[in-house]
Amino acid sequence: MSKEYEIVIGLEVHVELATKTKIFCSCSTAFGGAPNTHTCPVCTGMPGSLPVLNKQVVEYAIAVGLATNCSITQYCKFDRKNYFYPDNPQNYQISQLYLPICRNGSVEIETSTGKKIIRIHEIHMEEDAGKLIHNEWEDCSLVDYNRSGVPLIEIVSEPDMRSAEEVIAYLEKLRMMIQYLGASDCKLNEGSMRADVNLSVREVGTKEFGTRTEMKNLNSFKAIARAIEGEKNRQIDLLEDGKKVIQETRRWDDNREYSYAMRSKEDAQDYRYFPEPDLVPIVISDTWIAEIQARQPELQTEKIMRYKTEYGLPDYDAQIITNSKHLADIFEMATKLCNKPKKVSNWLMGETMRLLKEEEMEVEEIQFSPVNLAKLVELTENGSINSTVAKEVFEKIFHENINPDIYVEEHGLKTVNDEGELRRTIQQVIKENPQSVSDYQNGKEKAIGFLIGQTMKAMKGKANPEMVSSILKELL
Repeated sequence: MSKEYEIVIGLEVHVELATKTKIFCSCSTAFGGAPNTHTCPVCTGMPGSLPVLNKQVVEYAIAVGLATNCSITQYCKFDRKNYFYPDNPQNYQISQLYLPICRNGSVEIETSTGKKIIRIHEIHMEEDAGKLIHNEWEDCSLVDYNRSGVPLIEIVSEPDMRSAEEVIAYLEKLRMMIQYLGASDCKLNEGSMRADVNLSVREVGTKEFGTRTEMKNLNSFKAIARAIEGEKNRQIDLLEDGKKVIQETRRWDDNREYSYAMRSKEDAQDYRYFPEPDLVPIVISDTWIAEIQARQPELQTEKIMRYKTEYGLPDYDAQIITNSKHLADIFEMATKLCNKPKKVSNWLMGETMRLLKEEEMEVEEIQFSPVNLAKLVELTENGSINSTVAKEVFEKIFHENINPDIYVEEHGLKTVNDEGELRRTIQQVIKENPQSVSDYQNGKEKAIGFLIGQTMKAMKGKANPEMVSSILKELL
């Protein structure tokens, strides 16, 4: 009889904070930039240079801690994590081991199996390392220190997740919260949110955890889901063959859908942690926490409530729109301009979602301005364009962010409300389609649909459908 296995997953999520400058120096944190241009003696690890802590980093860490129900460590300090690697300029990383800034938090996720609490072990602050660029042509590696010293928080979960679906739900929840807080843009493709997956398998019903591996190099939710599936199967195959799973760090190759061993997993003592001698401890007062708490923005739960009461949106619309801060911002701005919340919501829930799916885009990649969406709602509502034309115009807004007023004018797309012109066209259509006319007059109601269609075709889709229908009925 084959054994049944379950996976046990814990995550380490690194989030680059949205500060303008680095954690211990005043170099820019902007993404991109020519290699080694956002650097100084501090973030390139020059001897004798001293770190100075960026206060905003602490504030963001506290804000994320409060949003994830953590207790804030009011006396916390930094530690040195020693390891030797070319992209780590000082040969140590300033991190937090003994007194991390946030501890014992939790977030609630919802999956197809219902709601579940995922516990957060801790959140600590640290600096990012540089980046190695491997040049295959010249067979060498180059190092770019622009990212070195960019502030990170690392959110360490408990091993509470049991499926790829739960992992993705947890990551989406974290990303959404952090974006609402403005603490990071959480772009996985730019590396401002990175997840390392600690995964083990065990027989269902066993209390002990199996041997875990850690997977790195995961830069999209799809890659994470594939990596979990791949690693789960690899570990089960080993156990089924009577072999042991080795505790190690593995690198996931998404193109080949396979993971490779990188190094055997070190334990904390290998890093020779000791308190960072160049930085004083941080004392966080009750007043400071209260100030940050008072500044916390409206998160998803409060937004949903407000959208339902203030805008009269159905629960489903409110849920989908608030899943992304970017989408919620577009909705609020467009609604403010045209004052038609349900119409704005319909465009976002319908055509926007359809186009995102077709183009395989993330919500965060939407480029169009809420101003143009509001203008389109106005044009449709005042009868200037009909719904067919509106969809065509919206596609243009979605792809090119055009001004719908100008576009409709330039392309002659305004609805024809001129009764005289409509009557002349309809009389022609009646003349050309005697069979449909007689079908309608003999009680076949559906025949009028064909005649409306022919009229719209003759008017190049620009007629007012209600007027066409009423004139047709009158003439027939």
